[in-house]
Formats: sequence, structure tokens, C-alpha cells
Amino acid sequence: MAKRYVGSLLIGILIGGTVAVVIGWGLWPAENTNSPLQDLDSAYQEEYTIMIAEGYLYDRDVNGALARLQPLNKADIFAFIQQLTERFISQSNIPAITPMVALAEAIGRLTPAMEIYRSTPVSTLAFGN
Repeated sequence: MAKRYVGSLLIGILIGGTVAVVIGWGLWPAENTNSPLQDLDSAYQEEYTIMIAEGYLYDRDVNGALARLQPLNKADIFAFIQQLTERFISQSNIPAITPMVALAEAIGRLTPAMEIYRSTPVSTLAFGN
């Protein structure tokens, strides 16, 4: 009797799980469209900010970068950029440091911790002329 009960239970769970997967993924999958950037998880907001900073390195348009960051709805976007950059430096997040430092410098938020990561032009010295 107990084997029959357990067997029926397992078959019911298997059939119910299969029906749930077919309905959930096949017939009516969840669709998220036009979600605001502020609703993203903080890790994805940070990743987005890094992408914007990388774009800034390419086009050097600080106003465009700030405009693209506005949808994050941060109370102080300048402080957000500075804090994020300093955190990446403290965590040794090497790929993110250079673009974030460049963006922080462009908005006037370069701190002593960021100084060594600045991309400064190489000076040319003339010898004997």
C-alpha cells in the first residue's frame, strides 16, 4: 500500500513539474520589456556604469556619459562614480579601473587613490637640440 502511495506521488510530481515547465517556458514565458535602469540589481547597474565609462574613453563626451547614467536615478551621480571607482581600486578590479578613473577625472572627482591609474600622455623630451 505504501509503495503504491509513494509511486503515485512521484508520478504526480513528475507530471505536475512537466506541465509547469511547458506552461511557464513554452506557452506563457515571462517577458520583461522597457524596465527602467534603476530597477536593475546593483551589480548590473555597476556593469552598466563601467560600459558607459568605456564609451567615455572612446568618445570623450562627458556630457553624453552623464546623460546615459541619469536613468539610474542616483541622488548624486558624481559621488556614485567616485565611490564605485574607489571600490574597484580597493578590490583590484583591473578591467574597470582605467575607464572609471578617466570618467571620475572628467567630472572632477579624481582622488589620491585614483592618481596612479590616470592615463597621462607620455611627454617627449628633446635631447641635444
